[in-house]
Parts: sequence; structure tokens; C-alpha cells
Amino acid sequence: MKTLIRACALVIAALGVSAPAMAAWPEKPITLIVPAAPGGTTDITARLLSEKLGAALGTTVVVENRAGAAGIIGTQALLRSAPDGYTIGFGNIGPNGINYSLYKNLPYKSTDFAPITLVISVPNILVVNSKSPYNTVKELVDSLKKDPKGNYSFGSSGTGQSPHLSSEMFAQRTELNLTHIPYKGMGPAVTALLGGQVTFLIDNLPSSISFIRSGQFRALAITGEQRSPQLPDVPTMAEAGIKDMVVTAWFGFVAPAGTPADVVNKIQQATKKVLEMPEIKQRFAEMGGVPGGGTPAEFGAFMDREQASWRKIVEAAKLSME
Repeated sequence: MKTLIRACALVIAALGVSAPAMAAWPEKPITLIVPAAPGGTTDITARLLSEKLGAALGTTVVVENRAGAAGIIGTQALLRSAPDGYTIGFGNIGPNGINYSLYKNLPYKSTDFAPITLVISVPNILVVNSKSPYNTVKELVDSLKKDPKGNYSFGSSGTGQSPHLSSEMFAQRTELNLTHIPYKGMGPAVTALLGGQVTFLIDNLPSSISFIRSGQFRALAITGEQRSPQLPDVPTMAEAGIKDMVVTAWFGFVAPAGTPADVVNKIQQATKKVLEMPEIKQRFAEMGGVPGGGTPAEFGAFMDREQASWRKIVEAAKLSME
């Protein structure tokens, strides 16, 4: 039997074909772990792509929400799975960018992941409840400065996520003393603002844009370098008087380290194909997002740059979590 196995291995090597490539991968459904609650940009985008990605790969992609602890719970669930491509994660700026410098004892490291591809990049947006008296960033800041004890609060999708760090940057730039209320995902944080439980959010644009269009939220400023084509009347932070505050949130597919390269490449190519579909391009544009689709190497280099950039921001904010 051992001789037969060795003979087969030699044939495979001679043909230059890897064992995973010879198997008809995928032969079963793929689980996509979303490290956030339903309702936020991570979840919205994952569910938008899952059916089409499954069709492109010839299988089914099942979305599994594993929210909590700034994406750490879902990320750990991903890393406990086998590195075979049947479980991938929807990594993002929080667990795969900010967390490395924010947490002293993070239970994973960047080398634990195999990058697959960047999926979408979006600006963040400062929103208030439309019933609030604030119509501009200046009005909001002037009002908050009248309460130096910090009775006002902002919500976020969790400690360490880009909405949290964006709000911390906003507080730094405006010299405000504010209370942070973290939620298990942007869906619950949006609900809190709708209910008047927090003063404002700096949210990823896709999870707030429908509430802006419906008149439930009032958008005061966007964190992009330029105004969003979807909300042309909303000024940038710079235009609103807040200098040096450009933030882009990003989301992309990752797998556990050790996942075969041919499997990673197959998922990347299928994702690229989906992102090039006219209906996906249109939906992303409506969300204010820019599609990705680049190679695993490009995504890996991008995440490295993001980690370095956010380290400077976290250190400047003097933020630290155990």
C-alpha cells in the first residue's frame, strides 16, 4: 500500500499538479464567517455576494454571523477551522487592521491568515438622528463643547472597529470629551441612534445610507477625500472644518494560513468575476463602495500597510485594550 501511495505521489509530482488541484474542489458548501452582527456593512456585503460567489464556484456559500469582541470571536472561529478553503472569513479593517495595535493580548497574529482578495472599500459618515437639532458639524461640536463632563455619547460596532476609531479621531480633532458605547455590530448601533440612545455615529456608509435616504438620519460629513456621488450635498470632513480626517473602511476575504494556494486563487478569481458583474457594480455604487478583486499578494501587502497606518493613529489616541 505504501509503495502504491509513493507511486501516485511521484506521478502527481511529475505532472506538476498538486493533490488539492486534482480533487474536484469544492465538493461541499463553503462557510463564510462574518465577525459582526446582521445589519452592518460586513453582513450586508457578505449576503450580497454569497449566492453569486457560490454559483461561480459551483457550490453554496453559507453566511455565519459570529459577532462580538471587536471581531475577535469570529476571527478565532475562522482560525479554528481546517485550512482547506471550506471555511473563509470576511476580514475587515477592525480585526485585520486596527486590532493588532489596539490589543495587548490579541489571540492571533497577521501570519495566521492567508489573504484572498479585497472586496470593497467605503468611506465612513457622521450621522445624527434627524430629530436632533444638529444640521452641521459645527452645530454638533459647539453643542457638545457646552458639556465638558462628557454626558454625550457616540455608538459604534465595537471597540477597535473603524467607526470607533473614527469617532476617537473626531473627538481628538475637536477636543471633545465623549462617552463611547460599543455594540455587537453596526446593526444594533444604528438601532440605538434611531432610538435616541446615542448622540451620533460615524458609520460605514453602506449601513447608514438607507436611513439617510429615508430621512431617519441626517448626514453631517463624510470621511472620504471627496464627496460621495451618492450623497453629493454632504460635505467632506475637511469641508466641514475637521482637518486631517480621511478614513476608508475596507472588507475582504481571508482564510486560515496553510490553505492551499490553488484553492485561495480559485476563490479570488471567482470573487473577481462576481465583482465585475454589472449588477454588483451598480449595487456597490449605490452603497458608496469601490469594488476590489485584486490578487492575494496585493491584498496581503494592503493589509500590512493598513496595520502600520492604524498603529500610528492608535498610539496618538493613547488607546489600549487587554
